[in-house]
Amino acid sequence: MADAAPADGAEVDPALFDRLAADPLAELLGIALEQVRPGYARAGMTVGPRMLNAVGTAHGGATMALLDVVHAAVSNSHGTVAVAQDVHTEFLTAGRPGERLVAEGTELHRGRRTAVYRIDARGEDGRLVATALARVFRTDRPWGPA
Repeated sequence: MADAAPADGAEVDPALFDRLAADPLAELLGIALEQVRPGYARAGMTVGPRMLNAVGTAHGGATMALLDVVHAAVSNSHGTVAVAQDVHTEFLTAGRPGERLVAEGTELHRGRRTAVYRIDARGEDGRLVATALARVFRTDRPWGPA
């Protein structure tokens, strides 16, 4: 059992990165996966005009989509298929129109069958916009060819 991401900074296999980055919803929302290494992932998104809610700030669904893309990447970063079981999200401040949000996910615990991750989304000024605590079920199936 591993309780933390490796400190060596090794990136995941490029083929796995490409598979994780090829998320159709992420593409639709302009979410770009930037980095994935075992136990860590980062992605960014600019809050566009079609991502605003009725009061003119980032829609919670768009912010949650950013967190979810990072959750998928970090939880699958070990090369074994993992599927979400639970995601608890706290929205702390609003993303602003035109602002680039960056989310980072880190592995808190990885067991044989489950793992837990924290994903934080921050605004350009560094303020914490949203945070999620997420759990996955880890399958025995390795990531293979598409």
